[in-house]
Amino acid sequence: MKEFIEILKKNDLLKVFEEPVDVDLEIAHLAYIEAKKPNGKALLFKNPVDKKLNKKYKFPVLMNTFCNELALNLAFGRDFNEVADEISKLTKMHIPTNFKAKMDFFMTLLSLKNVPPKRLKANKALYDYEILSSLEELPVLKTWEDDVGKFITMGQVYTQNLDKTQNNLGMYRLQISDKNELLMHWQIHKDGANFYHEYKNAGLKKMPVSIAIGGDPLYIWCGQAPLPKGIFELLLYGFIKKTPAKLTPCENGIFVPYNSDIVIEGYVDLEEFKIEGPFGDHTGFYTPAELFPVMKVEKIYAKKDAIYQATVVGKPPLEDKIMGLGTERVFLPLLQTSVPDLLDYKMPENGVFHNLILAKIDAKYPAHAQQIMHAFWGVGQMSFVKHAIFVDSKAPNLDDYNALIPYILNRFSVNKILISEGICDQLDHASPNACFGGKAGLDACEENETEELEILEDEKLLELFKSKIELINLKQFYKESKSPIVCILLDKKERILGLFEKLLDFKKHFRILVFLDANNKLENPYMLVWRVVNNIDAKRDIFIKQDKLCIDATAKSRLENYERVWPKQTDCTKSVIEDLILRNILEKNSELFEKFEIF
Repeated sequence: MKEFIEILKKNDLLKVFEEPVDVDLEIAHLAYIEAKKPNGKALLFKNPVDKKLNKKYKFPVLMNTFCNELALNLAFGRDFNEVADEISKLTKMHIPTNFKAKMDFFMTLLSLKNVPPKRLKANKALYDYEILSSLEELPVLKTWEDDVGKFITMGQVYTQNLDKTQNNLGMYRLQISDKNELLMHWQIHKDGANFYHEYKNAGLKKMPVSIAIGGDPLYIWCGQAPLPKGIFELLLYGFIKKTPAKLTPCENGIFVPYNSDIVIEGYVDLEEFKIEGPFGDHTGFYTPAELFPVMKVEKIYAKKDAIYQATVVGKPPLEDKIMGLGTERVFLPLLQTSVPDLLDYKMPENGVFHNLILAKIDAKYPAHAQQIMHAFWGVGQMSFVKHAIFVDSKAPNLDDYNALIPYILNRFSVNKILISEGICDQLDHASPNACFGGKAGLDACEENETEELEILEDEKLLELFKSKIELINLKQFYKESKSPIVCILLDKKERILGLFEKLLDFKKHFRILVFLDANNKLENPYMLVWRVVNNIDAKRDIFIKQDKLCIDATAKSRLENYERVWPKQTDCTKSVIEDLILRNILEKNSELFEKFEIF
């Protein structure tokens, strides 16, 4: 980690804070705002403190490690697109038919010899470590005001299955519940949770777990990589670096990288659960308090010059945008092995990855897009995707939104919407049931015959709509397309379906209606997209009548038979921001604060 910090510094990607900064909200808020800047950098806090506890920490804190594409390439040791190309070539290998092809085949196989991790025979790494008395010695952050407490957010969680034939590296948030106790937030679909059930079903009472923090930053990227079940994530490290990850054993039998800055080892008690959360997570909303397993910490090692690595999650864009970009590019070739007619895909960061995916396909026959939608929803972590939009090979580049969105809207038809149901991310709050809910796909691969609309100015359309329903304001987006999007703000007092039906009297003036709560800003489409794809469950909130589409993106309650607690969104604590500005630690940037709804 120290070496990578020097690399960041040499590439002008590091901002250093010498002054004391609080682990309670201040560090996280600074990183949160920095990540939203077009030229944001990694942040190194040399003197973290806890003002409430009157405590100084000896270990510096590094935030926003993956601050941009250059930082990602530096962590990879090469361009991440090069890694994607190499994987693509591997997926297309065939039996060699001549001498040159045989040599190329042999050299390719030879290049893979350093992929498997290397286990050191002895615990060589720990001689330079000191043993800490408790988790209280680590500068663990509290990110958001309504978080229940402090969370480790960049912990590499290492586990193995019962017969030790499979190893797993996962990235799960870890709440500190006592000075030597953590709560393990592994979601129901994750390999760590599957191993947990193996141990429990065998009648055991403990499951060994080790957590590494710091070391080579590529470890943490590998930890979030969507590899197929049973494949150890550090194989990907060896493939990218062309050198094996070197692992050293903990006393509990779990192996971790030898150059980790901090190692926490212990076991998960298979019979004890505690309430974990709430926590402001990467969706930009607080996740509910729920029961999760307890990890008992037996030993904590730390390098004498250790760096504590952390991240901040919340409303986009954040560091996970860059990590997700690497995942998107590197895993495209692997996804194409299951979906061969997939040409490209894009995970917009304001769709928080699993809430919205754009895909370009080689559409060869009617309903080809619908076929691929089902394939997406059945492939690994792609099965968590809630909303997918498919375009054909002639469509603009998927990251050229200004050209792509009108292209989609000119091919929009309610008859090309597929609504289904399946598993969803456990952090999703819109579905009426935790872990599964509605999904929607749109086939925009071919032009459709649609009735031409009579487009009105916003003021005139607002006047018409107000004659039927109570609303605050509206705005039409992409009025030059065949299917403009009409966003409506209102203080909801009745179900949206009834309001939609009343507005059908004016159906010649619209094709798509999106209803939102009054706290939205119509002049900020980036955040509108974020809120819409977060807040809808396709089976409950999408209505189609008389060839018109209505989307209910308002907060849900018992009015819609929603029995869960609708969460708050993650907002910075205004007094903390104002104090940082007053101390000249943070520059006031009203435009940025407004654009990304900091408060």
